[in-house]
Amino acid sequence: MNEPAFQPLTHYENFPVASILLPARLRPAVQVIYAFARSADDIADEGDALPAERIAALERYEAALSEIEEQIPQGNPLFAALAGVMRQYGLPAAPLRALLSAFRQDVLVTRYNTFADLLDYCARSANPVGAVMLHLYGRTDPQNLQQSNAICSALQLINFWQDVGIDWQKSRIYLPLEDLERFGVIEADIAAGMPTPAWRKLMAFEVERARAILLSGAPLARRLPGRIGWELRLVVQGGMRILERLEQADYDVFRRRPKLGVRDWLLVLWRGWWM
Repeated sequence: MNEPAFQPLTHYENFPVASILLPARLRPAVQVIYAFARSADDIADEGDALPAERIAALERYEAALSEIEEQIPQGNPLFAALAGVMRQYGLPAAPLRALLSAFRQDVLVTRYNTFADLLDYCARSANPVGAVMLHLYGRTDPQNLQQSNAICSALQLINFWQDVGIDWQKSRIYLPLEDLERFGVIEADIAAGMPTPAWRKLMAFEVERARAILLSGAPLARRLPGRIGWELRLVVQGGMRILERLEQADYDVFRRRPKLGVRDWLLVLWRGWWM
């Protein structure tokens, strides 16, 4: 696989690189971290490389992080830029290592037996994004990190519930297998795109569980000041609106995958204002 290039990337949804609420002073740093995460995620998900090749490429990212910690100069422009951001903001490598571990898991794991297993994956695939942003804003006290983790994990779960059909095309199921068994849903139902009564009960359960986790982290959006607070309010309300859309579609994510339109975003803005 080719060495990662430092270029503008546009489809890693977890980073607010395009948000008008992101302060201009932080945009260069966020773009660098975003490029690192996006290019590593693409190694795990895109193209036709063999699993062993993907893992080897991700291990090169891991090695680069270790070298950055040891202050070894980086020849690759992306890693060199990341080293500068980590020095400037005192950003630890741990959240980035967690992301890499999740990307490696994407190469090797396509099913999750329990909800605890899935939350462990979210803790490494989603929560580091919130931790990185809090580091950049200098707001990394324990309560902030705990509530940020709840928001990020909930958003990851909501994305999974939206994308059941899309993930199936990648041979992945993120719904816990214990939940499928509990509600009497089999993989053939997902393959057929069949929103059976059992499927709807399963999804109603998962939607309510994600909502509870999201609300447990919502106080962070009210507590943080300025732009980061507004960013989080819109993120929380956007997640809540997707959950409502799932309910309105009667959980038929196969034919009616929820997407937010203009009216939805106006509602999100209004709710964010009144949070």
